[in-house]
Amino acid sequence: MMNEWMASLRWIFAVSERFSRVDRNGRSAAASLLSTMGICFGVMTLVVVVSVMNGFQMSFVDAIMEISSYHLRVSDIPAAEREDFLEWCRTDRLVLCAQPFYEAQGLIVGESRKEAAGIVRGVEPDVLSEDAGFARELKIVSGAFDIADGAGIVLGSRLAGLLGVRVGGTVNLFALSGGRDVALVSGNRQFVVSGIFECGYADINQSYAFISADAARRHFGGGSEPVYGVKLRRAGDDVVAIPLLERRFPQADVRSWREYNRSFFSALRIEKNILMFLVFLIFIVVGINIYNGMRRLVFERSGEISILSALGGTKEEVKLIFIMRGFMNGCKGVLAGVALGLLASVNMKSVFLFASRAMYAVECFSAMLLAPEKAVWIRENPMYQVYASIPARIVPSEVLLIALFGMAAPLAASWRASHTVLNMNVAEVLHDA
Repeated sequence: MMNEWMASLRWIFAVSERFSRVDRNGRSAAASLLSTMGICFGVMTLVVVVSVMNGFQMSFVDAIMEISSYHLRVSDIPAAEREDFLEWCRTDRLVLCAQPFYEAQGLIVGESRKEAAGIVRGVEPDVLSEDAGFARELKIVSGAFDIADGAGIVLGSRLAGLLGVRVGGTVNLFALSGGRDVALVSGNRQFVVSGIFECGYADINQSYAFISADAARRHFGGGSEPVYGVKLRRAGDDVVAIPLLERRFPQADVRSWREYNRSFFSALRIEKNILMFLVFLIFIVVGINIYNGMRRLVFERSGEISILSALGGTKEEVKLIFIMRGFMNGCKGVLAGVALGLLASVNMKSVFLFASRAMYAVECFSAMLLAPEKAVWIRENPMYQVYASIPARIVPSEVLLIALFGMAAPLAASWRASHTVLNMNVAEVLHDA
């Protein structure tokens, strides 16, 4: 039985390959090549677009989760259970690290009396060494992350610009939200700027300031309670970790990163889904072209189909010839498209720089032809440099989904077009031939 099936598959594959290469007028070979190229460029375009979109979006998402929201925020832990909680975090396989912090909103005043609202967060001085994700996303551009003495403060780059301060300058936490045992407004909360940082999310650069946990407890009041920022090995593990924490520490308030910046994450997801849908339309167009071309091929090959049927080939086997052809065209296009898409994504910096120089050359050439006096004012678009600095993020599951859809479109079109074979009358075709 297996030998018969393999023999049937071999002749079906051989006839399918023959049909794809040979035609009296050469139209089948051209149609096959065009359909394969359509799938190839569709897959390549979608892989590149999704990878670049991931690069743009994940630079925001990573900064938010690693610096601002963490994967989990755990608060309201009784003082007697805090050491047990930290021990649980150190031993649980889902948890990467856990760091306590204090947070308050405040009005910060610089040396030149410039003011800016910000979020003041008190963290442990060794947070960079204990939290690898925090250290990776928070890039110190001036000075150092030095808050151990309790008098240092680290500002976001845009916040430092709004305050008009540099490293070595002083700022005052003029107004702070906190407990009743501390003054709401004070001119004595002076800090020396020890460092300035940048990250991939502009709002954090504009609103965050870091001081030591000891200084935070002192200035936020005795009623300020620590919040524990928990980093998981995978962000998606929050759905597993939250029930575990709630059973182990029932009094704790546990919140996931999904609850913070919900509208922002939803907007990014909608943007990506719409973009993927629009690019997926390429495959629909390619599938329609394959369907029309395959129907034409069935009618053109009606004589050969009738001969195959007369020699003992069933209609289902003859249908498989055309389905096999669509499947092979899809595989060739998908493999080439994935390879080209991954190659372009890995070298996206070079692609953007090449596009920048190409656009600059075209603009200069056009100006020299139409308005030579304006050619000296033409410059390369600086936005290409910005795009080139953002690395593409390749997600294997998304590439696999694109590849499967790229193979499904020609396969479905070939399967639908091959139904024409079932409507053929072998005797009539042979009589007309």
